[in-house]
Amino acid sequence: MGDCVRIGAKGQVQIPPDIRQALGVGPGDNLLFEIQGQEVRVRGTKAPHGFSKYRGIGNPGIADGRKDILRWTRKARGR
Repeated sequence: MGDCVRIGAKGQVQIPPDIRQALGVGPGDNLLFEIQGQEVRVRGTKAPHGFSKYRGIGNPGIADGRKDILRWTRKARGR
């Protein structure tokens, strides 16, 4: 049921592609390890986008999202 991987000298392992796909993670994402008794659970967590903190900074008064931007654009054009 599982894949066997070897731990390298620095404690690193290579996550098999089918496991990465099941977790929905890729390069730059994080893995959360949780210990429960004698088992370890691994969950994938998406890394925040590098520019996410700047979202909406250049368009005050316009809500986030494609529909809101299109609505604002139509209103600005008088449609």
